[in-house]
Amino acid sequence: MLSVEDWAEIRRLHRSERLPIKAIARVMGISRNTVRSALAADGPPKYQRATKGSIVDPFEPRIRELLQQFPTMPATVIAERIGWDHSIRVLSGRVAELRPVYLPPDPASRTTYLPGEIAQCDFWFPPITLPVDHGQSRPPTKLPVLTMTCGYSRWLSAVLVPTRGAEDLFAGWWQLIHRLGAVPRVLVWDGEGAVGRRRHRKTELTQDCQGFRGTLGAKVLICNPADPEAKGIIERNHDYLETSFLPGRSFAGPDGFNRQLSAWIATANTRRKRVLGCAPADRIDADRHAMLTLPPVPPVTGWRSSTRLARDHYIRLDSNDYSVHPAPPDIRADYRCGDGRDWRRFRGASCRYRLGTIGRSTQDAYNVFRGCSYVSPLSTASATTAL
Repeated sequence: MLSVEDWAEIRRLHRSERLPIKAIARVMGISRNTVRSALAADGPPKYQRATKGSIVDPFEPRIRELLQQFPTMPATVIAERIGWDHSIRVLSGRVAELRPVYLPPDPASRTTYLPGEIAQCDFWFPPITLPVDHGQSRPPTKLPVLTMTCGYSRWLSAVLVPTRGAEDLFAGWWQLIHRLGAVPRVLVWDGEGAVGRRRHRKTELTQDCQGFRGTLGAKVLICNPADPEAKGIIERNHDYLETSFLPGRSFAGPDGFNRQLSAWIATANTRRKRVLGCAPADRIDADRHAMLTLPPVPPVTGWRSSTRLARDHYIRLDSNDYSVHPAPPDIRADYRCGDGRDWRRFRGASCRYRLGTIGRSTQDAYNVFRGCSYVSPLSTASATTAL
């Protein structure tokens, strides 16, 4: 057998020295056929023993037949079916080689979206403790950040809202959609209590969500339980927020948190994404152009209610009590709370309160009734009640 050194020398003499085959055979002392074989070989010569076969070879047709019917059948069960009485290691090795041929294709793949087609929504709970009004602070479980990501452009939007309740959820949701400037045709959610749930393979939306999506003209889709892959885009953005936005930052309150979050998202949307081959900012125009236009009349959001004043002349909004001028006897009050400043009307009387956006706590209630005004400080217990 020709050695590797002789094979390398033959190729050197032929390629570098330009010697003919006859001269190489004379210099090396080998036959011309050996020289021709060395020059025609793709790699160095090596010794290969002729295979003697395996003890599993006679059983292979039966193994293939079983795997064709049952691709996931364990090797131990196959050994019982074919009457195998030798080492299980030899059989399991052959089964491992044959099984991929009969397994169905892996359904996992990267989903692509059309412009304006879909947006994924969810809550992110940052692992921090955030101070709010009157020396209070909130743990991560009470810091819901509403996030939304467009499927085609991967455009990210987020805002910190007071609670996961319907009043705050739809107010924050409309804020994100209004910032986007268009309405995605399909909005995907988990089984969020204020939005809806998945039951009997059908989406059941709440009345508030039906009214909200009806105003927008969009479709709201609820994912199946225990199916995080259905919202993989938004889940990856949550990891992105925890690893890129939070480290090294401190927040004085909810307003500061939202300001820093908005500034960071504006920069993050200009960064190139490998899956897109460009930045979300390069695709958002095409994505927005294919979406639905904003409704001419915005949806009704925020805290709105109607109640009849009790004898103690207090109105409860969420978990806070607000005093009302005692002059109106048993009238009906309609009140609403939106973006942090609350205006209420009482059939000819108007009341204005200064509310904290997140804590919804107040120190003074300024009431105006029939031209008479007064200041009614609330008690510390009711004024500083946290949600």
